[in-house]
Amino acid sequence: MVPFGGWEMPLSYPSGTLAEHRSCRTDAVVFDVSHLGTLRVSGPDAYDRLQQAFTNDLARIAPGRTQYTHLLDDDGSVLDDIIVWWTDENSFDVMPNASNTDRVRAALGGSGADAGFGAVDVTGSRAVLAVQGPEARNRLAAVSPDASEVARNCVALVEWDGIRLTVSGTGYTGEDGVEIAVPAEAAERLWDAVTAVGITPAGLGARDTLRLEAGLPLHGHELGEGITPLQAGLGWVVRWDKPSFQGREALAAERERGVHRRLRGLRVEGRRPPREGQAVLRNGEVVGEVTSGNFSPMLEAGIALAFVPPDADIGDELAVDMRGNLVPAAVVKLPFV
Repeated sequence: MVPFGGWEMPLSYPSGTLAEHRSCRTDAVVFDVSHLGTLRVSGPDAYDRLQQAFTNDLARIAPGRTQYTHLLDDDGSVLDDIIVWWTDENSFDVMPNASNTDRVRAALGGSGADAGFGAVDVTGSRAVLAVQGPEARNRLAAVSPDASEVARNCVALVEWDGIRLTVSGTGYTGEDGVEIAVPAEAAERLWDAVTAVGITPAGLGARDTLRLEAGLPLHGHELGEGITPLQAGLGWVVRWDKPSFQGREALAAERERGVHRRLRGLRVEGRRPPREGQAVLRNGEVVGEVTSGNFSPMLEAGIALAFVPPDADIGDELAVDMRGNLVPAAVVKLPFV
C-alpha cells in the first residue's frame, strides 16, 4: 500500500506487477480506482456549464454515453483531463483526477447558488472498481450480466444484489472492460464477488505499465502546467466549432503558429527502462525529455513517452541519456501494444 493523491492505494498484490499486467492483457483484472474524483453535476443548467468549461462537445453524444475531455488554464495548458458520464438528461458524473476535484468544481462554479445547477463532490460516498481485459465481460457476466453488457463509451444504472451501480464502458489499460461505481458500504462485497469468479486483483504498478503500453497520458506527466492538448497529440479532444471554452483563445493562437514540441513514443534498445526526466538527444544534442518510461512486460523492452521536436517522425533514431549512457531509441507509432 502506498500514498497516492491523498489516498492509500494498492501498488501491487502478492502475484506482483508483471503477473498482474499480463493477466490484464490475456484475461481479466480488477483495479480499485476509488481515488478518481466524482462530481455529481445536475440541474437544467448543468449541460451549459460543462460546455463552457470543457474542450470537448457534449452535443456529439447523448444521455447514456461517456466523453473524454479537458479543462484548460487560460494559457491553454491542461489543468485536468476528465471523463464525463452523462447518466440522464440533466445529470452528469464528472470524473477528474485524484487531486483535481476541487479545481474542477471551482471551474464549474462550485456548488451553484441557483436552482438550475449543482456540483456535489460524492467521491467519499462510493468506490470505483475497474474490470479490464479481453475476458473481463465474460467473467463479470457471472456476477452481473447487466454490468457486463454496458458497451464501450456508454454508461448505465444497474441493479446488483439490491444495490444500484453506475457502470461505464471506460478504462485506462488499452483493453476492453468497464468501470463500476458502487456505494462505499457495498464495495467490499462487490470486490469479493468479482475476485471470486477468477478476476485477478491488480494495483497501481500494473495500471501504470498498462496505460504506458497503450500510449495513454497521465496528468502530471504528459498533461499539466505548460502542456497543451496540441503538444500532447490530443487535438481531437478540442472542438473548435464550439463558440467558447476556457483557454480557447490561447490554444487557437498555438494552433496558428504551430507547436514547439510533440509527444511521441520511444522504443529503447534493450530491456533497461527509461525514466521520467531523462534527456532525449538527436545527433548528440538534447532535444527533449522523457515524461514516462518503464519496462514493457509484453514487448520485453524499454518504452517511453517523451516530448521531442515536432519534426521527429515515426522511424527516426534518437537516444535517451540513462545516467550517462546514451541508449538508442526509435520513434514508434502509438500505442506500443
